[in-house]
Amino acid sequence: MSSRVSWSRLSALVFGFAFLYIPILSLVVYSFNRSKLVTVWGGFSTQWYGKLFENTQILDAAWLSLRIAAINATGATLIGTFAGLALARFGRFRGRTLLSGMTTAPLVMPDVITGLSLLLLFVAMEQAFGWPAGRGVTTITIAHITLTLSYVAVIVQSRMATLDGSLEEAAMDLGARPVKVFLQVTLPMIAPALVSGWLLAFTISLDDMVIASFVSGPGSSTLPMVIYSKVRLGVSPDINALATIMVGLVTLGVITAGLFMFRKERLRIRDMQLAVSAS
Repeated sequence: MSSRVSWSRLSALVFGFAFLYIPILSLVVYSFNRSKLVTVWGGFSTQWYGKLFENTQILDAAWLSLRIAAINATGATLIGTFAGLALARFGRFRGRTLLSGMTTAPLVMPDVITGLSLLLLFVAMEQAFGWPAGRGVTTITIAHITLTLSYVAVIVQSRMATLDGSLEEAAMDLGARPVKVFLQVTLPMIAPALVSGWLLAFTISLDDMVIASFVSGPGSSTLPMVIYSKVRLGVSPDINALATIMVGLVTLGVITAGLFMFRKERLRIRDMQLAVSAS
């Protein structure tokens, strides 16, 4: 009976991974296709990578998306970290319910509603204050930070809920001020959560098209918007080459973050063992 259960679990696992990754692998394989038809194999060739680097429209959109994603991930990590710390450490305070609701609202709000509401907000702000002047990189970045800081706040709050508060209390008993406690005790312990939140915010921003479509303007088309406009007329092989490069970069980032978090966890376990042996 147990072997039958294990085989069923293994089959489900293999099917799940195949369903997720076979399309990606086929995309990578067809990026080296000599034929212009993406569904017909015409032999091995890297010509589409050369064509990709000659396409200034895609390269400009990719650079713009990477810039927005990096700024968004950094801003969302900063704001989301403080929101998560407030919800996890400050207990009951006036406005907690409002803060919690505003933090989690973008998680359940449809992207169409979020994009439309932000567009109306930017138009009203421009009419009232003259800023932001039109729609472009600034409005896209603000919109993405509004969306992704919720994910960072949830991750940080979950991480803080599992931490031992006695470590922070011990540091304060030894004379450390709250800022020093945060920088030298709390921050290293939540570093894996911050890395995960940054990567998630970066990925969501790089992938978003719906919200960016509402708040973008002339000359600020992001990579998903450009790809969508091209795919509507048929998938071209240089899009496969671009997607392959993005898959490689994301894989490299995930592996690097995984190694970083694994190293931090090993150091934490070693420090705890040394502290136990010393006591």
